[in-house]
Amino acid sequence: MANWKLETLAVQAGYTPENGAPRVVPITQSTTYKYDDAQSVADLFDLKREGFFYTRLANPTVDCFEKKIAAMEGGVAAVATSSGQNANALALLNIARSGDHIIAVSSLYGGTVTLFANTLKKAGLEFSFVPPEVTLAEIDALVRPNTRAIFAEMLANPALIVLDIEKMAAAAHKHGLPLIVDNTFPTPFLCQPFQYGADIVTHSTSKYIEGHATSIGGMVVEKGGFDWSNGRFPDFVEPDASYHGLIYTRDFKACPYSVKLRAQWIRDLGSPMMPFNAFMSMVGCETLHVRMERHCFNAQKLAEHLEQHPMVSWVNYPGLPASPQHAMAQKYLRGASGVLCFGVKGGAKAGEIVMNSLKVAAIAVHVADLRTCVLHPASMTHRQLNEQELAAAGVSSDLIRVSVGLEHIDDLCADFDQALDKAGKA
Repeated sequence: MANWKLETLAVQAGYTPENGAPRVVPITQSTTYKYDDAQSVADLFDLKREGFFYTRLANPTVDCFEKKIAAMEGGVAAVATSSGQNANALALLNIARSGDHIIAVSSLYGGTVTLFANTLKKAGLEFSFVPPEVTLAEIDALVRPNTRAIFAEMLANPALIVLDIEKMAAAAHKHGLPLIVDNTFPTPFLCQPFQYGADIVTHSTSKYIEGHATSIGGMVVEKGGFDWSNGRFPDFVEPDASYHGLIYTRDFKACPYSVKLRAQWIRDLGSPMMPFNAFMSMVGCETLHVRMERHCFNAQKLAEHLEQHPMVSWVNYPGLPASPQHAMAQKYLRGASGVLCFGVKGGAKAGEIVMNSLKVAAIAVHVADLRTCVLHPASMTHRQLNEQELAAAGVSSDLIRVSVGLEHIDDLCADFDQALDKAGKA
């Protein structure tokens, strides 16, 4: 399996049926598991053996999905969570205590900014937000003795800024910090951040990975090999009293981060992915490579079409040669994904007419599934942000985000033409 291409991993990884077993991964819809002797269960509770004893910590169906995503990203282990937001929160809480400090790129999705700047701030974490174009020297100046990570999105939502991941990895590793990258928009098909220096990857699997807008979920993937014993992460090298003195870096050398995340945070907060959601997400993921090729093709064609429309003031899509992000996209991405943004001449009012007039595309608070949808981030997903935060996230008042689906490109272009024409006549 180590030499399989990503397309093969998408279809085959995570589940290998035995002789006479179901060809498709079964849904293990059970909270509990039966054992023949008490010691077996005691060993599971002490993390002395692998297995399942309660679905709050692990489940056979979820386990298969975790193994698939870990294989596709090139990591050593993965932990599935109840949502993408939960994945990002736990990715940081797993390494940071109250009073610690995180450096985050400001172009993050608005919900993530709110999570960091408000909710996790109340939990005692402090964040410094830096622009994507931040220099190495500027990052150096921000790092403190209590800094625990650098966090960024590989392809920002909705600013569509492509992360210079090698720069961020160099800055993080200079100070013994892990680089955590949200890879939701590219997916492992378009980019594998571990190849460029990331240490932890997160996903909202609700988006392209699941692909059909049916199942909420998240994933945290560990690359392996990061030195958690470098003095910045005492929880990894000090005995864990809740597991009779277990030490994660000593007892789980291959994947201490993932074991700790599951054994402490999934266990105590009770936020695992549910088996049915894992099943739906795993089935969806099997066609990821086919779908992403079409998403990229349609988005490229629609972006080029909108560029030529007289009612469109600007188009933002990294696949366009005129995009400031084009060179970075060419360096890191196999394709520019399926999301684009544009502005309508006439401002927010004209944009509202366009969204209300679309027939194929729908207004939906979602992104990255097979149906085309539109959204106005400033008044919807990012409405909790103030003007300065909106500007830092690359969200203007006239910005319309389009999640380009798998419909025929001619129908999509015609749909936006008729809606834009209505706005022009209003």
